Amino acid sequence: MAGIPHDHYEPKTGAEKWLNSRLPIVGLIYDTIMIPTPKNLNWWWIWGIVLAFCLALQIVTGIVLVMHYTPHVDMAFASVEHIMRNVNGGYMLRYLHANGASLFFVAVYIHIFRGLFYGSYKAPREITWIVGMLIYLCMMGTAFMGYVLPWGQMSFWGATVITGLFGAIPFVGEAIQTWLLGGPAVDNATLNRFFSLHYLLPFVIAALVIVHIWAFHTTGNNNPTGVEVRRGSKAEAEKDTLPFWPYFVIKDLVGLAIVLVIFWAIVGFMPNYLGHPDNYIEANALVTPAHIVPEWYFLPFYAILRAFTSEVWVVQIASFVTGGIIDAKFFGVLAMFGAILAMALAPWLDTSSVRSGKYRPMFKWWFYLLIIDFFALMWLGAMPAEEPYASFSLIASAYWFGYFFVILPILGVIEKPLPQPATIEEDFNAHYGTASDATPAE
Repeated sequence: MAGIPHDHYEPKTGAEKWLNSRLPIVGLIYDTIMIPTPKNLNWWWIWGIVLAFCLALQIVTGIVLVMHYTPHVDMAFASVEHIMRNVNGGYMLRYLHANGASLFFVAVYIHIFRGLFYGSYKAPREITWIVGMLIYLCMMGTAFMGYVLPWGQMSFWGATVITGLFGAIPFVGEAIQTWLLGGPAVDNATLNRFFSLHYLLPFVIAALVIVHIWAFHTTGNNNPTGVEVRRGSKAEAEKDTLPFWPYFVIKDLVGLAIVLVIFWAIVGFMPNYLGHPDNYIEANALVTPAHIVPEWYFLPFYAILRAFTSEVWVVQIASFVTGGIIDAKFFGVLAMFGAILAMALAPWLDTSSVRSGKYRPMFKWWFYLLIIDFFALMWLGAMPAEEPYASFSLIASAYWFGYFFVILPILGVIEKPLPQPATIEEDFNAHYGTASDATPAE
């Protein structure tokens, strides 16, 4: 880790020296797993290993599922049924893949909100945060295209609705939509495009994950106090840190084991709980489902998309100022992507000099409201686009944008933070005591 003194890999045998001089892979692995890590990391830091597991699970199960899937509108639905009924263990592979996507998003949302609370986006970790948001966007694209592949009713109509959003972009929207679909409507060309990209994007995500890990290994891990590791000497750094192996690896594996017990219980006993029954009906362009809803992990942003109708005064002003270029549909698209952009801009919107929300009493309450707001948007996204849900969605959307663009900048100016510990060692000793505090064995 740059700036933090620690022991690096030193090859000992002749074979190790020969390999290290030509391909220093052993040294890279050693420096990665032995990296000095703040000793006060709590259980909110276990979700990185869960995300790594999910990515590996999705790639492995996806590769095997592709061996039996047929990306053609006349055979896609039947091929999925073939996987479920005739392929050895096919039903389990599909359920692992489908529910693995949900676990992936559970973990990434906890990971993101943990970063928002503890200020993991603040300098010098802005690039780490931006790369993380790029990973999240790629996840959303991969999940959306994967949801289309079973070619059920929700797959078809979800693709129709979401790709239709690009048609709302002024001047170039129709051309972009046609390019995405491969034609004038959702059809075989669309399925082939989505299948190809769904297979490709996980490897893009894997590459971004490597960059993400590289970034925070360069700047160092954030921790619950937000206080940086001392970098004056190796002895000082060792007072604030512990090697990642074995201390945090074992802790992460314990956390992963607990998560997997719950995951396997869901896969084994309620694998379709998070799915939609209409997706077990083959796609039919002539029959529109009564209520088109995306997967649960898209619902908060789907609610924001639908919240800005032509009756909303902000939309009316935007339409008037732009001469009708920005209509309600395009404004909704801007709001949906703007909600994600707001999170990405957090490093520059948060004006507080204190990194961790642990020492910001006013910030805590606004942040807890943001979490409630997120779940409210998730619920509202699954509700019909009618009153009172439309008004509630607008209020919840307003708070989301208000938190990032108004509350965060103002809090940094008016809030009086609590005293912070001088070092990570001080915080650690306050919670767990020092070696001298231990009772000697009788």
